[in-house]
Order: sequence, then structure tokens, then C-alpha cells
Amino acid sequence: MLLAFRWVRRVLSLLVLAVVLVVAGTAGSVWWTARQDDRPKSDVIIVLGASQFDGRPSSVFKARLQHARELYEAGVAPRVITVGGGAPGDRTTEADAGAQFLEERDVEAIAVPEGRNTLQSLTAAEELMTERGWETAVLVTDPWHSLRARTMARDEGIDAQTSPTRTGPSVRTRGTQVRYIGRETLAYLYYRSLGGSGESGPNAV
Repeated sequence: MLLAFRWVRRVLSLLVLAVVLVVAGTAGSVWWTARQDDRPKSDVIIVLGASQFDGRPSSVFKARLQHARELYEAGVAPRVITVGGGAPGDRTTEADAGAQFLEERDVEAIAVPEGRNTLQSLTAAEELMTERGWETAVLVTDPWHSLRARTMARDEGIDAQTSPTRTGPSVRTRGTQVRYIGRETLAYLYYRSLGGSGESGPNAV
């Protein structure tokens, strides 16, 4: 009986250790990918949506859009795709608000106003890219969101790299960064395990 108890305890200890290592390794990957800035010549720049208020991008969204504009002006891609749907009652969508913001600053932007989470938005973007014969993309989002967004994009068939914004609320304090890394670690593991985005709502990333 005692021998069996020890065996069970060892198995449980190994399982706990395995879970800890997986979570820690994933968190490390989230952190590492967040530090990368890959901006090869591409067919498109894709800006992941965030909150908008009656057509005005939130501070999080604005930081992404401004970074996309910098990439566009640097010649990374000849066009920008903005993605993201809207909530019931909204007069516009994240994608439309983002495209308008960019067009007012002389950036060629295409709105894909679909998706209530990252996965749905990237699926819609991939469909547009396939229709127009585009294959490569640079994704613009917050640093901590980069690993999950890139993984989803590649799983959808997009040859994707990431160039995250370095400004905005998600990078202002150490506490905020730690919180985002924790959230993205769990969201990435959820996606890898169950294939879902792990998000809900029109402003989810």
C-alpha cells in the first residue's frame, strides 16, 4: 500500500512539473517573440483590431495604427488591412475605424470588418488575401499578443511575421507587461490545446 502511494505521488509530482515547464516555456516564448521586430517586404500589413469609440480608435488601437503607418511609409508593404467587427448597436467597426484613421493620413487601407476575436479576424483576412493573390503579411499588434497572432495567421495559411508596437497602454509599466504575458500564455495554451481563440466580444484580441 505504501509503495503504491509513493508511486502515485511520484507520478503526480512529474505531472505537476511537466505542467510548470510547459507554462514557463510558453511564457518565455511569449516574451521572446514580443521582443522581435520582423518587417520583411510583404504583400500587406495587417493591423489587429482593438476598441473604438464611435469611429475613434482607443489608445491601444491608435498605437497599433500609428506603427502600421510607419511600416507603410518605410515601404514594408503597399497596403494595410485593418480587421475587426463591431458590437450590436455600434455605428461602425474596428476595421472601418482603423481604415479611416489610416486613410486620413494618406495610407492605403482596406477594411475587413469581420471577426469578434483574433482567430476570426485572421481567417477573414486570409480569405481576402487568397482572393487577391497575396501571401505574405506583417502583423501589427501589441508585443505580448505577437506569438499567438503569428501562430494563428500561419495556421490559416498566411506567411506571417510580426512587428509589434512599442507604445501604448500594454507596455507602459512592468506590472502591465507581466499581466499581459500571463494572459497571453494561457490564451496561447488554450489555442494550442483546443483550437479556439479563447476570446469573446468585439474588442477581444
